[in-house]
Amino acid sequence: MPAELDVDPRTPIPPSEQPARLARLEAAVRARTAIVPRYGIVLGSGLGGLADDLAGPVAIPFADLPGWPAATAPGHVGRLLLGHLERTPVVLLQGRLHLYEGNDPGLVVEPVLLMGRLGAATILLTNAAGGINPAFGAGTLMVIADHLNLTGRTPLLGPNADEIGPRFPDLTAVYARKLRERLHSAAAGEGMELAEGVYAGLLGPAYETPAEVRMLATLGADAVGMSTVLEAIAARWAGLEVCGVSLVTNAGAGYTGQPLTHEEVLAAGAEAGPRLARVIRRFILNSRESGSV
Repeated sequence: MPAELDVDPRTPIPPSEQPARLARLEAAVRARTAIVPRYGIVLGSGLGGLADDLAGPVAIPFADLPGWPAATAPGHVGRLLLGHLERTPVVLLQGRLHLYEGNDPGLVVEPVLLMGRLGAATILLTNAAGGINPAFGAGTLMVIADHLNLTGRTPLLGPNADEIGPRFPDLTAVYARKLRERLHSAAAGEGMELAEGVYAGLLGPAYETPAEVRMLATLGADAVGMSTVLEAIAARWAGLEVCGVSLVTNAGAGYTGQPLTHEEVLAAGAEAGPRLARVIRRFILNSRESGSV
């Protein structure tokens, strides 16, 4: 790892530093593969199995990329993979970097910014989430229609990088309607129906209290997790199209009277992950056949 980027992951990374960092990251990836992806896909907790479907994969551990630490969250392998899915070039993030691991917001979003730098125009974010909407039981796949950033953090703090995106990015439609429609169509093609709702992103790593779950429901959230929102903000800032799917792994605190565990999250991911993988493969296949990006 280059010494100049071997830094504490808590060190602030303002937007103005991203161009130079991304150039080094791109060079590190290009030393291993010339694949130019059309799509970037982030795989959340317990959802990394889609990586097994890649044809001709090139796998790069996070720790082999300049300035990135190894992933520490259970269920997150921590690899960047490039290959082909349904004969379409893609880049996958098998695991992600989280705020609760002590990472600066600028570091948390570098993977999606790198995906764009490598050529991806569309980013598909996935996550494991707790259910706020009582109609969304464990195993529900929810297309993200909008989000609440309740982390208290932003990846855009500090001097801007105008060559990447505007100082004040518009977030009126973070999750593109046409991509959401294509996700629903892909699910229908696999004999499934997806829910749709609002995702609330919190800092973590503690799960929410019953009072917080009631608060989130009042605010309009349908599911809650500890990722995704900063990545979506950064991707839109950089001009990338975004869509997302949450796997509801459990009911929120207070609904069942039972304690919440990460083992429950991983078990739900193991059960529902293959269903989500089918939807994503169909989403990519339909896009290729229609000529859509």
